[in-house]
Amino acid sequence: MRFHSLPGSKRYADNETEYAIVLDRHYTVLSELGPGAVLLVVTSEWTEGPAATPQMWPRRSEVAPSAWHWQTLLADPEEEPEYRTYTQLYGETIPWRSGAIDTLLRAVADDELSNVILAPADLRWLYHPYDGGADVILPTREQRDALKAQHRDWLSQQSSGL
Repeated sequence: MRFHSLPGSKRYADNETEYAIVLDRHYTVLSELGPGAVLLVVTSEWTEGPAATPQMWPRRSEVAPSAWHWQTLLADPEEEPEYRTYTQLYGETIPWRSGAIDTLLRAVADDELSNVILAPADLRWLYHPYDGGADVILPTREQRDALKAQHRDWLSQQSSGL
């Protein structure tokens, strides 16, 4: 399901009051999901080569200072070598508390960082914030419907739900 981070499906915050709404909505849903003691943060970066180095991910020190390189994915193995792109995945676990990922969530809200996945250590749900909201993947339809009912005002008014 998809939640919008600002009233009226507004995509970007213009002031600190709106940033407070964005953060409050993210933390409200994350808290209701119950991440436990730690939150897993997965971020990614596209590169032209398979090697992962800190120089390839300049935001790492800003938004995920203790992230480790998890794995490299090749987008299309059939592609000619000079056109191949790689996705570097980085993981980090952080103690869960409100405010723990403010910098990360603001970077995502401003479209400075994308392709972020948040999850509890047991991966029982996935939370994908994006500039404009968040997608939530839950293990059961019942859990999804219950969360959706709690925050109907945060849902898209489009028939597609996007």
